[in-house]
Amino acid sequence: MDKSSTQEKSSPIVVGLDIGTTKICAIVGRRSKNGKIEVLGIGKAESAGVTRGMVSNIDKTVQGITAAVDIAGTQSNVEIRIVNVGIAGQHIKSLQHRGLITRKDLSSEISRKDIDKLVEDMYNLVMPPGEEIIHVLPQEFTVDNEPGVKDPIGMAGVRLEANFHIISGQVTAIKNIVKCVNKAQLESQELILEPLASSESVLSDEEKEAGVVLVDIGGGTTDVAIFHEGIIRHTAVIPFGGNSVTEDIREGCSVMRNIAEQLKVRFGSALAEENKENEIVCVPGLRGREPKEISVKNLAFVIQARMEEIVEHVYYEIKSSGYEKKLIAGIVVTGGGAQLKHLTQLIEYVTGLDCRVGYPNEHLAKNEVLPKGTYEELQSPTFATGIGLLIKGIQKMEYNGLTQAPAATAVKTEKTKYTDDRKFGLLGKILESGKKFIKDDIKDEDFLK
Repeated sequence: MDKSSTQEKSSPIVVGLDIGTTKICAIVGRRSKNGKIEVLGIGKAESAGVTRGMVSNIDKTVQGITAAVDIAGTQSNVEIRIVNVGIAGQHIKSLQHRGLITRKDLSSEISRKDIDKLVEDMYNLVMPPGEEIIHVLPQEFTVDNEPGVKDPIGMAGVRLEANFHIISGQVTAIKNIVKCVNKAQLESQELILEPLASSESVLSDEEKEAGVVLVDIGGGTTDVAIFHEGIIRHTAVIPFGGNSVTEDIREGCSVMRNIAEQLKVRFGSALAEENKENEIVCVPGLRGREPKEISVKNLAFVIQARMEEIVEHVYYEIKSSGYEKKLIAGIVVTGGGAQLKHLTQLIEYVTGLDCRVGYPNEHLAKNEVLPKGTYEELQSPTFATGIGLLIKGIQKMEYNGLTQAPAATAVKTEKTKYTDDRKFGLLGKILESGKKFIKDDIKDEDFLK
């Protein structure tokens, strides 16, 4: 028996599915022997049916999920059936609550079963109509009026109390995500709040202990999670992201949306003062019209206005959490929007807190089997949520004591000898059209620096 098969038995194969506003990403992986995350396959597809983190078109979302899962399954040689799905959107709310249980068996120690019972009781809280609890996260415990206990397992005590951070969302938004996953012939193992997932992939334990804000700038939403003393204290989802910036460029510079996206990615900056007055970008005109000249500094002014608004929203969440003065580790910014030039300087200027870009490479083990360049691509902040969902799924399996994936999760299959047409279906068309756009519409010589 080869090493890989013994390793496969010792660690379950898990799938993370990030249904974002700009892309749908499926990542297949497991924990390697050295404790890192080994990615076995990754699939990406365009997300045409999601608006600001919420499903707006079921069929288009299902197509995207199917395309991404097919590519990830073919690449990893795994039959994907169960996935860990991320959830975000403006409807996400968080609240603090306190719960307690009185233990009858005084002779036994407090066990995980007692904590699970306390957590289950929280799920029975009466929520406002149309809302549903997604996560119940225990914070500090109190054992027999002894406060500040982080882990009460093994202690003796009658009265077990705990503070809880409860995250809820709209029932309809949750049902729509589950419906899309089910229509794609998949089953969701767990719904995971996206900022919680991102925090697993880019934050260190020291940062969570010291006090840190995770800011995940996606296409449609900006997710915020605040940690202090290793415990999550505040979560929020802001309904602005990279797409808002693209729309501003489209209107402000009077260009097509795809040109606006290219301008943002290639020449965008979050600080206008960092750009020279005489830098001009020349973009092709529409069908026989003259090319349009755009000042890079003016482009930066448009971007800076929207990014300042997003950072102000984040700063408001930090202040309303009450932890503004306790964040020694400052801010970690991740997600596709984190790749914008001079963004960390803008965040530091607006909030007065230290800032760094979070890359999800700390937990990744190098896998030579992946196609060339895939491992390097995975280290981009764009994949922070997808890798985080994978880590969360693996942690859940380990918490439940599962050393092997159930038959329905991800079944190893024989390598197929034929080419999977679906792999080159939807995504192939997207990639081809993307290549053609770059080749035909925007040439390097068109950009005069």
